[in-house]
This record gives sequence, structure tokens and C-alpha cells, in this order.
Amino acid sequence: MTYKVFANGNPLQASEINLNLMQQAIAVFTDATAREAAIAVPVNGQFAYLTGTSNLTKYTGAAWEDALSSGDITAVTAGTALSGGGTTGDVTLDVDLSAVTIPASQISDLTATATELNYLDGVTSSIQDQIDNPLASFITDATTARTLTSAADEGKTVQFTSGSATVVTVNASTDLTVGARVDIIADGAGELTVAASGATIKAAEVSTTSGSFTIGTQYSAATLLCVATDEYRLIGNIEAV
Repeated sequence: MTYKVFANGNPLQASEINLNLMQQAIAVFTDATAREAAIAVPVNGQFAYLTGTSNLTKYTGAAWEDALSSGDITAVTAGTALSGGGTTGDVTLDVDLSAVTIPASQISDLTATATELNYLDGVTSSIQDQIDNPLASFITDATTARTLTSAADEGKTVQFTSGSATVVTVNASTDLTVGARVDIIADGAGELTVAASGATIKAAEVSTTSGSFTIGTQYSAATLLCVATDEYRLIGNIEAV
């Protein structure tokens, strides 16, 4: 059907009324009931607008249906590991990488167990870097008092350099892992004492939770070894006080 523009004086044929006016116009009704009462025999491709619901409808040859699909999404909700979302306008979803976890079962070529993967928790450099840079475990302390802790001292060598008397305290908060050790070097001119304060230290035929031991003379050394929870052996050039 060719779209036609009418001009004054043109003859008007019945066929033109049917084709150019009736089928090129969109009829307006309040609702579907009014539409169907007015259009008893609709034709395929015919349109009608319903003011009651603000819907543009079309006839498919079998039934009337919405000409414009409005969709059925009413909101975008942020789920696990996501933030953002919304109910109107442009919606953005952001991924919270800190909340993302990948189960081992989803890594097809993984041969490590979950326990083995957890060994990496807290690792901040490659294993090779740690092998190549063992000095990262060497600590120099010029103060006169230090309480050993697992976080700061476990597995490390601590060199004390103060020229004054220095006390190294081992208590319940030291909490070294069983089997872990701390190497202690007395490089300062001041006397270096290892004192027990709630934890048990056994050395030089003495077991104490409140006593202390001196580490030889300057440049002497000793090793504190954890043998059980809150229980240690002090090994080296030491003497009970």
C-alpha cells in the first residue's frame, strides 16, 4: 500500500478511504472493550491506541497484542560480591573483589588441596624471593626491652646492640608455634637477660615461669625454642640468674 497525500480537488475513491485513511490511521479508544465494539473485523497490521492504559495495540491476524513491549524488569539487585544496582534509569553494578572466592573445584588443572592453598595466606612475596633474601628475617634492636611475639620474631634472628642492660621477655602472649625458634645475639656492651613472665623457660637445669637467664658476655648468642604451648628451651651460652 503506497502512502498518499491528498490535495484539494482530488477525487476521493472508496478504495482510497479504505486503504489510505482507514489503514494508515491509528484509531483511539478508552479500552479494549470499546475497541472491539468499534472494530468488529480487524485486519492484520491494524493499530489502535487505548487511552485508559496508554497502550498502543496491533492486530496480528489472530489477536490484539501490545505493539510495544515494555519488558518486565523492575529492578537490578546487587547479589554476592556485587554493589550498586537500582530501580530506575541507568544502573551500574560493581564487583567487590575482596568478597570473591573461587572454590578449588572450579579450577580444572588444580592439584593442590584447600589446606595447601591456605599455606599461601599471608605470603607477600614469592618463595624464590624469600629464598634469595634470607636477610629479611634478621632484626637489629638497639632498645633495652623487647617482648618476643610470634608475629614479629618467630623464625628470626634478633641482634641486640644496646650498650645498657637489656631484657628480653617471654610471656603467654609470645605464643610461638611449637617447633619455632628465635635466635638471640648479644652484640651490645650491656648485659642481655631473657626473662620468663608467665611462660615456662627451661635451661641450665632450671625451670621457671618468673625467673631469668643471662646470655654470656658480649657477642654470645642463644636460641629460644618452643617445645609446647607457652613452654620453651633456652639453648646456648646462658646462665640462670
